[in-house]
Amino acid sequence: MFICLVAAWLGASFTSPLLNAATDGEMTEEEALKIGEEFGVVVGQVDEEIQKELKLQKPEGVVVFEVIGGTPADLAGIKVRAVIKEIDKVEVRTLKDFGLALKRAIPTCNFTVGTYEPADPDNQGVGGILNFHFVGCKRD
Repeated sequence: MFICLVAAWLGASFTSPLLNAATDGEMTEEEALKIGEEFGVVVGQVDEEIQKELKLQKPEGVVVFEVIGGTPADLAGIKVRAVIKEIDKVEVRTLKDFGLALKRAIPTCNFTVGTYEPADPDNQGVGGILNFHFVGCKRD
């Protein structure tokens, strides 16, 4: 049922012209943010302040500020404060990396999102390792 729900949502949402707007290798931060919102996350670049707060080794990756309910990101279990480090085995260091990787992964229909989720007593999760979230959908 989970995959069917994601499939229905993906079919309705990812017909956006944004997915065709940028050719491979070209992506603006604004486009990356919009594609992220269509996927179901509001994100930002990891900067030195976020690096320090989340106790990360390097200021790399994309931090999740908000997860939109009922979206593929939500259904895949991506959490607020997670740092997206890879999408479908493609490393994510910047917002542009994030946008390009997500743009390439969405049409494949089944992909993974690797997140680093720091240990937090108020938000129990696995800390210090990469967690993988499966985003799947059914093809006709």
